[in-house]
Amino acid sequence: MNATRPPFRADQVGSLLRPEALATMRARWKAGEVGDQTLREAEDRAIAEAVRRQQDIGLQAVTDGEFRRDWWHLDFLAQLDGVTLTANPGPKFKISGQSEQPPIATVTGRIGCSRPIMADHFAYLKSVAQAVPKMTIPSPSMLHLRGGRAAISREVYPDLDAFWGDVAAAYRQAIAHLAEAGCRYLQLDDITFAYLCDPKIQANCRANGDDPAELPRRYAQTINAALRDRPADMAVTIHTCRGNFKSAWVAEGGYDPVVEAMFSTDVDGWFMEFDSERAGGFEPLRAVPKGKTVVLGLVTTKLGELEDKDKLKRRIDEAAKIVPLDQLALSPQCGFSSTHHGNALSMDDQWRKLERVVEVAHEVWG
Repeated sequence: MNATRPPFRADQVGSLLRPEALATMRARWKAGEVGDQTLREAEDRAIAEAVRRQQDIGLQAVTDGEFRRDWWHLDFLAQLDGVTLTANPGPKFKISGQSEQPPIATVTGRIGCSRPIMADHFAYLKSVAQAVPKMTIPSPSMLHLRGGRAAISREVYPDLDAFWGDVAAAYRQAIAHLAEAGCRYLQLDDITFAYLCDPKIQANCRANGDDPAELPRRYAQTINAALRDRPADMAVTIHTCRGNFKSAWVAEGGYDPVVEAMFSTDVDGWFMEFDSERAGGFEPLRAVPKGKTVVLGLVTTKLGELEDKDKLKRRIDEAAKIVPLDQLALSPQCGFSSTHHGNALSMDDQWRKLERVVEVAHEVWG
């Protein structure tokens, strides 16, 4: 079953439910009751234990669970030069009839990367991992989609070509810092391609002053420019997502409108959501380039119920009618805790689902 280079036959998106002790310590830190070092030590302990559990399950790639972050994307984006966090007026997450969403990254200055971002996070992960340590960061397109042209200063960037050039350059620097720390498996978490499959997101883009038909191509070009100087031995994947916040979601719609652009990105594979009807069918996978991998996100992280092995195998068989089985892999559809709040399932549910991914992958790929 073992692939020699990521993504692996049994893989994962990255975030994990925060242990109660760590969540309590982070709340105390926010309240000013404990210092940075005390929080860091609690994070280190929790990450070391999470890595051990991932390795015991048999995962070939392990993450730090994003335990040092509040938000999967904002903790990284806010450290780029020129980025400010503001309230989000865009489409809402569907949470039991309530409207809620995280802030958005707003561009108020020139984008840059004047210091390493999360390279120390990766260095610690690498120090406690025997399996391949995997680093997850938001895709460069995350600096645009939520707020669009309306969230980018026209004084700083009257021309968006200059904005995209600076974004790509900043990401090249950030990726170089991660490479220097030893990162050889990098995942770009990207909601933009999947969101742009949804007509209401497309309408929101137009309201922000953008053309949703042009955005997938622009995002793909920027990703490729950002990855241009990565080490030859660094495997890179893209994870697509329709929203993941307290088990809620935002977008729906099949991948047809975006696959041509998405599959033009210079990466080793794509983690694609296929856990529900929101994602449409497997037909868009006809466009997958030869030699590249699609990691089928068939195991949901939004509910605790464990997927049936035979049903998972049947869905893999369906996909294999379109893409050769050798170009497929299996994972959960998203992380278990894209934000510090976590999804609506238990810690036991989480580990059982990861075990199921490994078990089914062994049985399918041998």
